[in-house]
Amino acid sequence: MLKRKVDVAIIGTGTAGMGAYREAREYTNSIALIEGSHYGTTCARVGCMPSKLLIAAAEAAHGAKHAGVFGLNVPTVETDGAAVMDRVKKERDRFVGFVVEDVDEFDDSHKVRGYARFLDAHRLQIDNGLEITADRIVIATGSRPFIPEVLEGAGKRLLINEDVFELEQLPQSVLVVGAGVIGLELGQALSRLNVDVTMLSRNESIGGIADDEIRKIAADTFRSEFDLVLHANVLAAKETLNSVQVTYRTSGGVVHTVVVDYVLAATGRIPNTDKLGLENTGIDLDARGVPGFDQYTLQTSAPHIFIAGDATNDLPLLHEASDEGRIAGSNAGNFPAVEAGCRRAALGVVFSDPQIASVGKRVHELLPHTFITGKVSFHNQGRSRVMAKNQGMLKIYADKHSGILLGAEMFGPAAEHIGHLLAWALQQSLTVNEILGMPFYHPVIEEGVRTAFRDAAEKLRQADRKEAPHAAA
Repeated sequence: MLKRKVDVAIIGTGTAGMGAYREAREYTNSIALIEGSHYGTTCARVGCMPSKLLIAAAEAAHGAKHAGVFGLNVPTVETDGAAVMDRVKKERDRFVGFVVEDVDEFDDSHKVRGYARFLDAHRLQIDNGLEITADRIVIATGSRPFIPEVLEGAGKRLLINEDVFELEQLPQSVLVVGAGVIGLELGQALSRLNVDVTMLSRNESIGGIADDEIRKIAADTFRSEFDLVLHANVLAAKETLNSVQVTYRTSGGVVHTVVVDYVLAATGRIPNTDKLGLENTGIDLDARGVPGFDQYTLQTSAPHIFIAGDATNDLPLLHEASDEGRIAGSNAGNFPAVEAGCRRAALGVVFSDPQIASVGKRVHELLPHTFITGKVSFHNQGRSRVMAKNQGMLKIYADKHSGILLGAEMFGPAAEHIGHLLAWALQQSLTVNEILGMPFYHPVIEEGVRTAFRDAAEKLRQADRKEAPHAAA
């Protein structure tokens, strides 16, 4: 058996793994960078980039179909499904190519091809026969789609997100199981490209929206485009000759059967930690077998073992994986000197239309009676109406006493950009009045943000007036 000893072993070459490698190299040249599958990040290969390519095509089609509101006559909009998917794949391959080029520049002597499994807290068995002993180890194995057992009956008609981007032609009909980020983005895009879409959610959740009022607005909006069914449970899926038959039950106990070309499982993701032999390391694992970790150092309960990226099952976002990879790699490289890394304000975006954005704390994470809410509807917001994008709502949450911004949630136009502005403000611990002191041009969608903060400022004044008599007494 071949054996190798290194200072740092990094398992996985996705966004987190690549970041960890670059940081670890600042401290040591004794590294094993282990990869059992493809080079190229989840984002570039099967996630954010190909999905945005599909969404871009869908937005172009939707804009042409609804040009009449501006007095423009577009007689017909024909979807060439093969051409749509051809561009998706070509551009996707370009993005993947850029990532692979980065990996190609890594030192070949550091690269190890094969799947790793822990023999103990310091030894890794690679399935190519190599045994690696490492002083420090970074787990950056990413995640994969979760497929409920009830959907397995769909057979070859069952898709996950990465399968969508390999289609040669767009199907005529798809049942999307799951109304989270992946299901919502892909389902709406397919619908706008003339695919007959039915989307099921096990509960009332849509795109991860926490606020009840915003979630209802979103549900009504999406229902105007495709069949969105909340509180639906799949009972059975059966592959037929050229289709798949799915039976599901709604909240009223009514059973429905639908026949579609494909079923898209958008039912969440699970971390790729279950086959690593973590039980051999002695580190603390939760009920799902995922290591607990310090979010600032990325250390597990074994100080020399770090975990980063989607493998943490915490924040499956590229920018978070990038940050975590850098923190874990730096600490692994400089171990035992370990430093807490800087973590950014929470920011999430769903690229539906209208878009969804969340910043900082969600409403259910805040203690009752400790915060105020400022809100704005985009129905009559000036620039939004000019663009015929006047749908949705923004709510911001601020501390009741200090006025400091705590969080926000939005369903509406340009949410990806407004979410960034609010995240920057939150990370700087700005107050409602400080934000209102910032420039707002006219006419822009951001004027709606000012309206929400003006609403919050008035509620803060009301809260102060209520408390003033008690203070005087």
